[in-house]
Amino acid sequence: MIDVNRQGEVWVYAEQEDGSLHDVVLELCGKARQLADTLKVPVGAVLPGHQVRGLAKKLIAHGADRVYVVDDPKLAHFQTLPYARVLTALVERRRPQIIMYGATPLGRDLAPRVASALRAGMTADCTDLQIGDVTDPKTKETHRNLLLQIRPAFGGNIIATIVNYDRWPQMATVREGVMPMLPPNPDRNGEILEESVELDDALLALRLLERHIEPRKVNLKGARVIVAGGGGVGSKENFRLIHELAGAIGGAVGASRAAVDGGYIGKEHQIGQTGTTVRPALYIAAGISGAVQHRAGMEESAKIIAINTDPNAPIFSVAHYGIVGDLKKVIPMMIKALREKRR
Repeated sequence: MIDVNRQGEVWVYAEQEDGSLHDVVLELCGKARQLADTLKVPVGAVLPGHQVRGLAKKLIAHGADRVYVVDDPKLAHFQTLPYARVLTALVERRRPQIIMYGATPLGRDLAPRVASALRAGMTADCTDLQIGDVTDPKTKETHRNLLLQIRPAFGGNIIATIVNYDRWPQMATVREGVMPMLPPNPDRNGEILEESVELDDALLALRLLERHIEPRKVNLKGARVIVAGGGGVGSKENFRLIHELAGAIGGAVGASRAAVDGGYIGKEHQIGQTGTTVRPALYIAAGISGAVQHRAGMEESAKIIAINTDPNAPIFSVAHYGIVGDLKKVIPMMIKALREKRR
């Protein structure tokens, strides 16, 4: 834990693998820029790794004012202990007021380790971050310009706003796709600062023997059209209708958690709070009730079409067009109409 530092920077942990920045890092740079402008402080990015200095300019172009590069052969591949030591040492040295991490597998591993080492607070899987004043209902004391860490809670039944007024830095993880990526400005100027952190061999408890990288099977984030099926599809056999409609319209196939848990399709297709967050031009939701966890991952789509037998399904509250009916009848009619239109 560090002392409350109102002049501290807003930091982004610049996660990279094999010399490539994760997309969520660039998304967070834009959000950090917005928060830092409100607080009137600089944006910093922490970039640990080996031979990664060339990535600093990209971080600056996306909004960082300072990039703290920690280049060490021991950081060539991610390991929790040495990376946590780097973050902890830099926090104690530079005293930022906010740190944001991507809620990737590595970010979810690293962030709580750093929070534990610093005895600071950390909120996971935020869907929004804002700056605001908070009055303690017990003491009536008002805390100015805190990070409002907003996320669904209690199974998605409420939206909680979590604040940390004393155990700083304020830290949060944010899932990929939640924050829009702002266009880069290659003309931005920033500082690239070389930092060193002593890493003893005791931190390197693991030795990498082999790496197996499985290519991504579906790119939901990049899809302009998505056809998603939910638990209402009913079976793996019926889910072929979702694939057929996606093929007819030239879209990607998505799914709700209920469909994934039901074994209708793989988890890489899951959309929602525990899956991928998407913003396509067209989102067709078939047999999806529209729980808040799913809506959090797709409600910013430009156009949403919902198909459901229940006219009171929550999905209709975010849909631009709603079709009340059996998807096993509606989808074949849509496919037929699309094919006839192409003739």
